[in-house]
Parts: sequence; C-alpha cells; structure tokens
Amino acid sequence: MTTLNNEKRTSTQLVLSEEERIQVIIQHWIRILKIKLGWIHEFDKLVVNYVNFPVFMFDTSRSSSKLINTFTGHTSAVWTIDYSTLDDCQFICSGSGDNTVRVWDVDNNKQIKSFNGHSSHVYCAKFSPCHYHNHHQYVICSSSIDSTIRFWDFKHNKQLQIFKGHTCSVHDIEFSLFNGGRYLCSGSLDKTIRLWDVETSKSLH
Repeated sequence: MTTLNNEKRTSTQLVLSEEERIQVIIQHWIRILKIKLGWIHEFDKLVVNYVNFPVFMFDTSRSSSKLINTFTGHTSAVWTIDYSTLDDCQFICSGSGDNTVRVWDVDNNKQIKSFNGHSSHVYCAKFSPCHYHNHHQYVICSSSIDSTIRFWDFKHNKQLQIFKGHTCSVHDIEFSLFNGGRYLCSGSLDKTIRLWDVETSKSLH
C-alpha cells in the first residue's frame, strides 16, 4: 500500500512538473521574443504573435503545447491581437505595421476582412464589447501611430467611428469592464490618457 501511495504521489508530481515546465517555456518566450499573447479560456488555447508576419495559435490543454493554426496575410510586423466569441463563432483580430486591421475566422482558418483606413502602423486592436452587447454589431476598435482611434464593423465591412484628440501615436486602448464596455481608455505618446464615451463618440477627459 505504501508503494502504491508513493507511486500516486510521484505521478502527481510529474504532472505538476510538466505543467510548470510549460509555463516556464512560455514565460521564457515572452522575455526573449517580446511575444504578446491572449488566452482563449474556453478552449485552453494560446494565441501568440511574434514580432513577425504570421499569427500562431497553440493548444495548451495537453502536456505539450501543439501548434494548431497559423494565419498569414500581413506584410509587416504584427503588433497586436485579440480574440472573441461572437454568436458562438470564434474570431481573432490583428493590427500590423502594414497599416491594416485584419479579422480571422478561427473555425474556418481563414482571413475574412482587412481594413486599411489607418495611415500608419496599427499598435492596438480589440473587439468592442459595447457594440456587441448594446447593438449586436461585430466591431473592432483600433489605435495607430496616425494618432486616431477607429471602429470597424466587420460584418458590414465599413468604418463606423473615428476618435481624434491625441496629438501623437496611440499605443494602447482598453474598454471598461462596466456599463457593457461603453467607456474606452486610450494612452498615447503625447503623454496623455483619454477617456471616451463610445456611444456619443465624445472625449470625457
């Protein structure tokens, strides 16, 4: 009985050790390659973009991570990615140094939209919870070196809104976790942080 218990403990330790090794490897990638990542919690998958052209998707639910998808199409460095499930469909959006925002259908493993309204590198791109929860629209918000923030309806293939107020490149954007994501915060190289009301397209601060 003692031997059996020892074997069980050893087996558990090996499983934990394997999981820990995966985390160490991922953290090592982040440090040496400056990978930006996003977790897909529902499917235990990891989406990463190297500072390179493709976007990769890994399955991390097993003891060893496995590459399951590679999305190609960008012609310059991919700076940002985001993941969302809309009406049970999985999508990834990405922004690049080729000045485009692209949308990828994860289920069918293909690009479905490309927007080229920005005049310079796209630093951040995120799915808009405000448009989806309040208006059932499929919308991506993106920010760029061109100092603008733009909203793209990728179901109807059009630009909806453009926020102007920053005087230099906008490096990051974040939707509020309350009020259905109605408020958007942006950070810029102009040393300011702005708060926007997505519904009215006005800068609040």
